[in-house]
Amino acid sequence: MEYMLTTENLSKRYGRFRALDGCTMRVEKGAIYGFVGKNGAGKTSLIRLICGLQEPDHGTYTLCGIKNTDREIHKVRRRMGVMVEAPSIWPDMTAEENLRQQYRILGLPSMEGVRELLEMVDLRDTGRKKAGHFSLGMRQRLGIAVALAGSPDFLVLDEPVNGLDPEGIIEIRELLLKLNRQRQITILISSHILDELSRLATHYGFIDRGRILREISAAEWERSCGRHTRITVSDMTALSRVLEERQIRYTVCSDHAADIYDRLNVTDLVTALACENCRVETIEEREDSLESYYVNLLGGGRHE
Repeated sequence: MEYMLTTENLSKRYGRFRALDGCTMRVEKGAIYGFVGKNGAGKTSLIRLICGLQEPDHGTYTLCGIKNTDREIHKVRRRMGVMVEAPSIWPDMTAEENLRQQYRILGLPSMEGVRELLEMVDLRDTGRKKAGHFSLGMRQRLGIAVALAGSPDFLVLDEPVNGLDPEGIIEIRELLLKLNRQRQITILISSHILDELSRLATHYGFIDRGRILREISAAEWERSCGRHTRITVSDMTALSRVLEERQIRYTVCSDHAADIYDRLNVTDLVTALACENCRVETIEEREDSLESYYVNLLGGGRHE
């Protein structure tokens, strides 16, 4: 398994406040990693550390296999694009001028790619309009374009959809999916808007009080507590036999109820159970939210 980012027991204090407390996490290459936690849980502190804005008090991290104590770490950081807390843009410049300025800061030899970036974030027609007059969604997209200058492999975004209207959220979502799928950019995105995050992420890391509570892939989450069908029957033994014959994934909830996680042909199932003298009482579609999963984690609940 190749990782874009790993951390080992990272700790960081600000006075008496422990922002990170032995934080250990793994971000696979090619993933969209949803970094979930309340305000003050440690998300922004970790992002600041891996960006080199601050140093950890204890622990280590690696970027693309290079340890933070290695003198080559600054070269690896040039392969990162970052937007922390707010877009890094100049309000008195146009979108194109902002990108050209970022190219100069990075020391890039030519401005080739500026127009392509503007096209990618749908800001090609903003002309001479200053960024200070952009809508919030436009500023967020410009901030992402600035982070993409230099063609990074790893994009780190801190609350990129905060405050956006539904249309703006959809625009950011579609942009991030395109970057991940078409350009194979690994994305770490911190957010507390969990419903939106569940439409994007391939992996999740849940943090609280500076510690990772759990890491899980989106596929694992879907299997364990995502969309499923709850069925209640008169004979659980018969239901288990029928489901296993069809190699349908399920978990037993009680003596008369089970959750089914594969696509279901209801007519076939009911007919097969009738042949087993098993009566179907109810069938209902269910979907546990990412928010409920996180709340259960905080409260000590289990999702096995």
